[in-house]
Amino acid sequence: MVNSTRRRFLFLLGSTRRSGNSELLARRAAEFLPAATEQQWLFLPDYPLPPFIDRRHDDHYPTPTAGPEKTLLAATLAATDLVLVSPLYWYALSTPAKHYLDYWSAWLRGTGLDFRAQMRGKTLWAVVAGSGPEAEARPLHEALQLTASYMPMAWGGYLYGNGSRPGDVRQDAAAWQAAEGFFGPAST
Repeated sequence: MVNSTRRRFLFLLGSTRRSGNSELLARRAAEFLPAATEQQWLFLPDYPLPPFIDRRHDDHYPTPTAGPEKTLLAATLAATDLVLVSPLYWYALSTPAKHYLDYWSAWLRGTGLDFRAQMRGKTLWAVVAGSGPEAEARPLHEALQLTASYMPMAWGGYLYGNGSRPGDVRQDAAAWQAAEGFFGPAST
């Protein structure tokens, strides 16, 4: 069960580039979280997961005991709010972000883990940057809403910024302004 009085945000940075537009936009939004809100930022390429193998009909999935998978699972379970931060690649999440979500399939079936029950009540958010109109991100947006519904998690929202070259998202005045209240009103 999620402790509603103490929020802990996990920012999962799915870009293959550090300080890319999606990360800049997420960091802008995070600036307006209440000061007491815990934040953890993980750059997913720093936590390489082996290729995901779908064994759900053949075998069980052992609960990870070491390495990047254990780190990501522990951080995921400790968070009250999960923020997928990704550039828009071919109308979808980046490979590192999608690969992380693929592991949810294993964790759902992990021995003694009860992942779905532990995820219930958490909030899923998305911060995305792309170089085209926001409508191009609709498949990504809808996929994440369905993911939240399936778990069942709350869908916190979706923030889209336009930017191609590094730093361009700062020129998207509407997105930069929307970031200020994206996670809700700031409190002291």
